[in-house]
Amino acid sequence: MVPARVRAHSAAMHIRDWPAEERPREKLLARGASALSDAELLAIFLGSGLRGQDAVQTARQLLAAHGPLRRLLDSGPLQLAKLPGLGPARACRLAAALELGHRHLAAGLERGEVLTDPASAGRYFTQRLRAHGHEVFAALFLDTRHRALGFEELFRGTLDGAEVHPREIVRRALAHNAAAVIVGHNHPSGDPAPSAADRAVTARLKQALSLVEVRLLDHFVVGDGPAVSLAARGWV
Repeated sequence: MVPARVRAHSAAMHIRDWPAEERPREKLLARGASALSDAELLAIFLGSGLRGQDAVQTARQLLAAHGPLRRLLDSGPLQLAKLPGLGPARACRLAAALELGHRHLAAGLERGEVLTDPASAGRYFTQRLRAHGHEVFAALFLDTRHRALGFEELFRGTLDGAEVHPREIVRRALAHNAAAVIVGHNHPSGDPAPSAADRAVTARLKQALSLVEVRLLDHFVVGDGPAVSLAARGWV
């Protein structure tokens, strides 16, 4: 026997006919956006589904065929525009919404706010680096109160790695008059586990920066999920 709740969400029923507490918009207003599933969030953006489907069904279909969510949203507007249920107009709006989210996340650090929570730096590096299809090594330069002075993508590589030059990072730290530096790079494979090479370059960079009295606070590795902190593992 099919449960009543499943029957209620059949293709024949429009979202407006669902119980109020289960409708994505009402759920968001009552419980916050974090209470919604990936499909429900995407459905709110879509507004309506394909013929014969509600927005949630179309969103689930998109995620099943082209997901998970990160892969779908990293596709870029040209690729998104080709997907059923999106098209050029929705693809452009989705790309714009994503960029607004990125800029909101970055705004605090870029205003020079104090980094009181190390995890916020990890989220910042994740936002800036995770979408790259090749390895990118970047640095966040900080003043004596650990306020952000600037962020730079310094080295680019291939799918497997990027050559890092400590001398260039030292030069840029001095140009920013930085007292401390946080560095990070992405693993395009999605596996954020630090490699032996990651640990080695961290040690070399820490030594080089110490010669000009600049502290290396952390090195983040970005992949799927939260960024991995080498400082948290005792390797900085």
